[in-house]
Amino acid sequence: MKKLLSFIWNWIVPIALGVVAYLAITTFWVNIVTINGDSMDPNLLDQQKVFVQKTENLKRGDVVVFDARKEDPRIQSGNKDYVKRVIAVAGDTVSYKDGTLYVNNKKVNQSFISSDEQTTGTASSFGSSWDLKSLSSTGLWKQNDRNSTVVPKDSYFVLGDHRSVSNDSRYFGFVSKKHVIGKVHVPFWYSTTVKNNIAKEEQHFFA
Repeated sequence: MKKLLSFIWNWIVPIALGVVAYLAITTFWVNIVTINGDSMDPNLLDQQKVFVQKTENLKRGDVVVFDARKEDPRIQSGNKDYVKRVIAVAGDTVSYKDGTLYVNNKKVNQSFISSDEQTTGTASSFGSSWDLKSLSSTGLWKQNDRNSTVVPKDSYFVLGDHRSVSNDSRYFGFVSKKHVIGKVHVPFWYSTTVKNNIAKEEQHFFA
């Protein structure tokens, strides 16, 4: 009996506590996600691993992971989650003109991406000037998001950092808060530049 109790205490209990701790962390706080694709290049690269914190307090500039199966009607087979940057939150307007991105008519500080992605990458097939109204009238967006002029309640407008290849809100519309898995944090060994670009503080979001 003594040996059995010793075995339970030394082996079973630590294993059980470890399983409980793991489930608690992954369910209520943080998980590990592998980046799939180049839409956040050069800040996040294909097959890199990042931490994703479950939070409801998202701000402009945050990089998030969301369930793309519930947002992108043309999602490619095998894809599941998208990683993008929050550009605008509920109540915001978004517009782009001649290489400059605006939120609520304020110029966005886009130092986290190259000048090419700020201009031709952001314009893409939508031209040198666009706004939410023109994007949502293309027929590409989800039916409920069409003919919008502001970001609706509990929703976000997101863009990839590598905009010339990114499939983002320009193409499918707003991301619902309930489909966001969490906010991205990069490991400590990533470069200072990448850490600063991913942990973009909202007070530095506008130019």
